[in-house]
Amino acid sequence: MPESQHFRHGLIVGKFAPLHAGHEALIRFALSRCERVSVWVYSRPDFPAMPSPVRRNWLREVFPAHLFPQLILLPDAPNPPLNNAPDAEHQQYVKTVLDAWNVRPDVVVTSEAYGPLLAERLNIAHLPFDPERRQTPISGTAIRADIHASRHFLNPLVYAHFVERVALVGAESTGKSTLTAVLAGDFGTHFVREYGREVYEREDGKLTPEHFLEIALSHRALEDEAARMPGLNRYLFVDTTAATTLMWSYLLCRTALPELHALADDARCRYSHTFLCADDLAHEQDGWRSNTEVRTVQQAFIMQDMATRGVRSHEVGGELTARIRQVRATLEAATLDGRGVQELPLTFLHKEAPP
Repeated sequence: MPESQHFRHGLIVGKFAPLHAGHEALIRFALSRCERVSVWVYSRPDFPAMPSPVRRNWLREVFPAHLFPQLILLPDAPNPPLNNAPDAEHQQYVKTVLDAWNVRPDVVVTSEAYGPLLAERLNIAHLPFDPERRQTPISGTAIRADIHASRHFLNPLVYAHFVERVALVGAESTGKSTLTAVLAGDFGTHFVREYGREVYEREDGKLTPEHFLEIALSHRALEDEAARMPGLNRYLFVDTTAATTLMWSYLLCRTALPELHALADDARCRYSHTFLCADDLAHEQDGWRSNTEVRTVQQAFIMQDMATRGVRSHEVGGELTARIRQVRATLEAATLDGRGVQELPLTFLHKEAPP
């Protein structure tokens, strides 16, 4: 096949579990050789940790429609064969579904050995791309075995899905801010500062319920921004949650907006781990804080709120080095418990990725 040959409509089929640099190179190659390209995200059983809608959305984010209008994302198809079904069954399924959808590609683009046989079944051309994986020496299998060790093969938009958000909560002067920043450095990753303090100082301590909603929304936006930044490594450490902001709204305003209640409730499932900083440190007065007795009341409110919402937390206490050891031990134990990406059998359209 001449290297300069171009096609009307290319087809790419794969798991994209997860979407990685090899997939991106494959898609860009197809876009350079085809007027338009249809991509079908395909796996059965699906991946509970990253179901097909999530994987399609990665494609939308990495290849946004306003920049790549020629890229078409096909929907889920009903009743696909199991991943370990015979290749011929998958080939026939692809043909049947494409016919039903009236999708008429004239070339299938792959980096896989199955490509020629699939093309033959569809009666179209096959366009191979880097079958030896020399350009991007990685596979979906290898990435799923250790997502974090392979993170340099993942777009930050994709890797954000696998980053565990770690919240640090506690009353004022319990060492949250210091511990959050030090943990980020210790783990070689990023952290999110407490935004409420900035608004409190900006407004000279005169806050309204609207200010507290602003704090929670802005803090959430900072989290989402940080989760997509290059340089993350497994964890994103977060100083304070919307539940604590809700507490402060009631302490200072005696009320809170419904939207803030909703954000506080969402904090129950927003974080993979929550650490409660004990109030066993000496109280430091910086001109904005209350006293030790008020700190004790704040701490009790935070503990009561987590218990009521069913938030599982781990208390860390003592000096800074002791707290770092406690956090590290808890996170390492959770990793050893086997949290990670579920691996599935590989066959036909789902062998070594891409796709």
